[in-house]
Amino acid sequence: MLEHGGLLRQAASQYAIPLADWLDLSTGINPNGWPVPAIPAACWQRLPEDDDELLVVARAYYQNDSLLAVAGSQAAIQSLPLLRPKSRVGLLHPAYAEHAGSWQKAEHQVVRVEAEAIDERLDELDVLILVNPNNPTGRLWNRQQLLTWHESLSRRGGWLLVDEAFIDSLPAEYSLAPLPVRPGLIILRSVGKFFGLAGIRCGFVITQSDLLARLAERLGPWAISHPGRYVAALALADRSWQSAAAASLAKQGQRLQQLLTDSGWSPSGGCDLFQWVKCEQAAKLHDLLAGQGILTRLFQEPASVRFGLPKDESAWQRLAQALTHPDIRRLSLFAHPIT
Repeated sequence: MLEHGGLLRQAASQYAIPLADWLDLSTGINPNGWPVPAIPAACWQRLPEDDDELLVVARAYYQNDSLLAVAGSQAAIQSLPLLRPKSRVGLLHPAYAEHAGSWQKAEHQVVRVEAEAIDERLDELDVLILVNPNNPTGRLWNRQQLLTWHESLSRRGGWLLVDEAFIDSLPAEYSLAPLPVRPGLIILRSVGKFFGLAGIRCGFVITQSDLLARLAERLGPWAISHPGRYVAALALADRSWQSAAAASLAKQGQRLQQLLTDSGWSPSGGCDLFQWVKCEQAAKLHDLLAGQGILTRLFQEPASVRFGLPKDESAWQRLAQALTHPDIRRLSLFAHPIT
């Protein structure tokens, strides 16, 4: 199993700090997610049905009719490699590691591709996988660039897989979801990050209908629980909340970037939901913050720390105060970004 953020119980045990005393910044999940109402009893008593409101509101939200609801985009990440013959698959590093892990497990040939070298190496690939914006670097590609790469891959039966898990708060023109489906173009969307609903395990795959049918057959019935479908449908329909959340997250992302910069830890990248600090002192910074009950996401290669958003003003002040700790201040004097 690959390591992810959110391992709060493990950190509480390791640092001997009670679970309730932690500030968890280790995920890129909106800490002020969509407010979940009371769930009707029928949601717990009846099996989920595919012809409920979920697909109706999802098609309106993503502006595309050719989609499939899945148990978080993770379900698609694990299953899509099983729907292709053995291929040469290009991925960036660092990026969400489950992509590489799933294609390797399915015995495809996975190769690391630098962002600047995609054009020159595209002819070597059958599949190109990009997270847009990338996790954890925040790298963002525009539509035209992605479509150009897709066209090259599609001509020879290849795939472009674009994971848009963190794109919801960005201007609509960055997403490929509203565009007409194209053979070999696969888009993943998540309800977990922007909506702050990671616990319901709901995501979507947008691609041509024949591939969706094959994926649905592999995943089987009842991919998402009845309560999960109920909550996701309400959240996707709440345009007023979505608009306010996007504006708020943009401000919070800028605030986090400025706080880290002012504290001597200038981010190397990021997006509205997280900031990424790449430096040789990453492990020590992560440890010193954890010693104060603040959990961040540590990456070993390259050495870096990802900071999620604090939930409220008291959490913002706690992070700001922690960054003034003498040991962290001294460490920041040697915090030179890795090039």
